[in-house]
Amino acid sequence: MKYFLIFLCVFFQFSSFSQNTDPVFKDLDVFDLQYVSNPQINPDGSVIVYRRMSFDILKDRSVGNLWIVNSDGTNHQKLTSIESAEYGAVWSPSGDRIAFISSTDQGPEIYVYWKNSSKYARISQLEGSPSNLVWSTNGENLAFTMKVKTSPPVLVTMPKKPTGAKWANTARITDRLYHEADGKGYIDTGFTHVFSISAEGSGIRQLTSGDFNHTGPLSWSKSNSKIYFTSNRSASWEYEFRNSEIYSVGVNDKKINSLTDRKGPDFSPKESPNGKYIAYLGFEDKVQAYQNTELLIMDSNGKNKRVLSFNIDSSISSFYWSSDNKGIYCTYDKFGDTKIAYINLEGTDKDLAKNLGGNSIGRPYGGGSFSVSKNGVIAYTNTSYMHPSELTVVNGKKTNQITNLSDELLKNKTLAKVKEVWYKSSFDNRDIQGWVAYPPNYNPEKEYPFLVENHGGPISNYGSRFSAEVQLFAAAGYIVFYPNPRGSTSYGEEFANLLHHNYPAEDYLDVMDGVDFCIKNGIANENMLYVTGGSAGGLMTAWMIGKNNRFKSAVVVKPVMNWISKTLTADNYFQYSDTRLDGQPWENFQEYWDFSPISLVGNIETPTMVMVGMEDLRTPPSEAKQLYHGLKLRKIPTVLVEIPEASHAIANRPSNLITKVAHILAWFKKHP
Repeated sequence: MKYFLIFLCVFFQFSSFSQNTDPVFKDLDVFDLQYVSNPQINPDGSVIVYRRMSFDILKDRSVGNLWIVNSDGTNHQKLTSIESAEYGAVWSPSGDRIAFISSTDQGPEIYVYWKNSSKYARISQLEGSPSNLVWSTNGENLAFTMKVKTSPPVLVTMPKKPTGAKWANTARITDRLYHEADGKGYIDTGFTHVFSISAEGSGIRQLTSGDFNHTGPLSWSKSNSKIYFTSNRSASWEYEFRNSEIYSVGVNDKKINSLTDRKGPDFSPKESPNGKYIAYLGFEDKVQAYQNTELLIMDSNGKNKRVLSFNIDSSISSFYWSSDNKGIYCTYDKFGDTKIAYINLEGTDKDLAKNLGGNSIGRPYGGGSFSVSKNGVIAYTNTSYMHPSELTVVNGKKTNQITNLSDELLKNKTLAKVKEVWYKSSFDNRDIQGWVAYPPNYNPEKEYPFLVENHGGPISNYGSRFSAEVQLFAAAGYIVFYPNPRGSTSYGEEFANLLHHNYPAEDYLDVMDGVDFCIKNGIANENMLYVTGGSAGGLMTAWMIGKNNRFKSAVVVKPVMNWISKTLTADNYFQYSDTRLDGQPWENFQEYWDFSPISLVGNIETPTMVMVGMEDLRTPPSEAKQLYHGLKLRKIPTVLVEIPEASHAIANRPSNLITKVAHILAWFKKHP
């Protein structure tokens, strides 16, 4: 027995060593990935606190804790000894403290960390979950948002049950337009309000009132007498779901004033350091499939509104004022790349950094975050196809990556190399961008299976960003092509809005033009084509195999198959009419049907796997089952893969990401 135990120890040590030194990226490597999220630089630009993301292989979930590091990369350490989730870190105006949120046995609470002593303490005992923490400009108080629950509607009074009886749970009654959310399930009744609390932990006050939701990000006025927030406080707010306004609330008198008033979303207010202006995001709603989110400023009293980002044909997603009040730092996407720019108050813009991203590790979507010190030092999450997001600092003309969280895992791996391609649309000669990932140790003299991976959204974009899924496909020997057809963001408002009342349509041609381009240029082999995609990418995959039989096999993941049923069963069912398609399904039945991939199921001859999360509320399992049942009745090779406990974001749990990729590859192998 003794020798057997020794053998087991040696075996597992060897297995672990073999896993970590495998020359290509493997499925279990997903659990070893780490990345940077939400870097917050202190006012003088010398220290950064960020959220370090990793994965717990035993609990099968992501883990996020706060770490602190000097902006030159030295003195890198965990902020606290707290092992539970930490997030939402914000520096005090003087840089002497950090406020953050951490999970406790009683729920999330607010903590304060003192930089000089490295001590920290919980300062709240809340009934709900705080978010959108922000310091007052004098450092004496914090503001945050929190949901205040209300009692759900009750229609009947049940008779008293006998002692010891085990009856069914009470019926759940819903009378709200928005009552469930993917990844969360049923939304508890109640409304989100703005609160304040002393930085020492006393005097929690609810500042807003009424049956309205008041959301962040929040901003204090220079005088600390007001807090700016976003809401829709009109009587018909529930049905004006595309509309929001900027408001202020008096910290002492709790008086609420509206600063904007137009059709469309205005949100994310930030007052300038001198208190003269308020910058915010928004647009005038034209009821389109897509509109650019603009960066605007107005006087602090709500007058003299004007757009600053008029030279940037893309959505602005986050921003910070410069300390001298002369301009604003912001992010936007261009050609599949997220950039940081500076815009002065005349609207002149200048790019300062690129390759922002890496908020997730599944597929190569955009995202990322940044912050700016008073002296203009920028801390941001930098990514490439070679690594998830790392902490990078821009100081003047110098750019320095100061973390290498996944380096121990990836430095000995031969990863897929990604190259950018451009080609012409056969429909209208537009330029279309795509990305090609080549298998490790790619040999141009060999022929490889060619996999099209369609992105979701559809109003989103892929880029040269790290993707565990793409790396796993490539490591299995596939050339992976992921295009940005019309409807994708980062190519201007007009390009993204081409899907307005016209989806799917010519975007299908854009994808197939990319396939033909790759065949013509020796990248792909006509006889070795495969296709997959999730969400809107699942819709596109189903549409493609309904339009042609060129692919050897396909995997349709969490698709929209039927716009009529999807529009009336999804958690966001109320958002689709007029923007995606014209009118409601009962008003425009034929058009809804004509744009539904299920209308093409009679054409499909391609062996097709259908996959969906069993708790998906965005593209409910009934959508996937329509395709599976249709194919099964037609005796087309098919299989339905249902992922337990998975919402629309199947890859949120690392094991589900592995499961997804493994099943896709197994299907392609079965139907080569």
